[in-house]
Amino acid sequence: MPGNAEFGKRIRDLREKKREIDPSFSLRQFAAKVGISPTFLSKVENGDFDPPSAENIKKMAALLDCNADELLALAGKVDPDISEIIRRKPKALADFLRVASGRSEEEIRKMTAQMINPEDEDAEK
Repeated sequence: MPGNAEFGKRIRDLREKKREIDPSFSLRQFAAKVGISPTFLSKVENGDFDPPSAENIKKMAALLDCNADELLALAGKVDPDISEIIRRKPKALADFLRVASGRSEEEIRKMTAQMINPEDEDAEK
C-alpha cells in the first residue's frame, strides 16, 4: 500500500503549528512554497501518497524549521548529499557507519565533535 501515514501526519502537524503563527502556511500556500501541488500535499498529509522527493522534503524542513535528516528518515529516504559522500569513500564510510551504529547517540555526537575540533580533545587532557 502506498503512502506513509506517519510522515504525512508529522508534516501536517508541523505545518498547522506554523499556520497558527503565520497564515501563509495554509495547505495551498505551503505547497506552492515547496513547489508541489496542493492535491499532492493533501494526499501526502493524509497518508494516501508516498512522501515527495528528498529535495522537496529538504525544502519542507527548511520552511518548517525542523531537521531535514529526521524528516528524510521518517520518509524512508536519505539526503542525496549523504549518498554522494558514501559513494566517494564506500568502504571506509560503510565500515565507519557499521561501527558507529553500535554506539549511543551521545557517543556518536562526541566522536563527531572530536572530528570537527580535534584540538578540543587535547585541551581536555
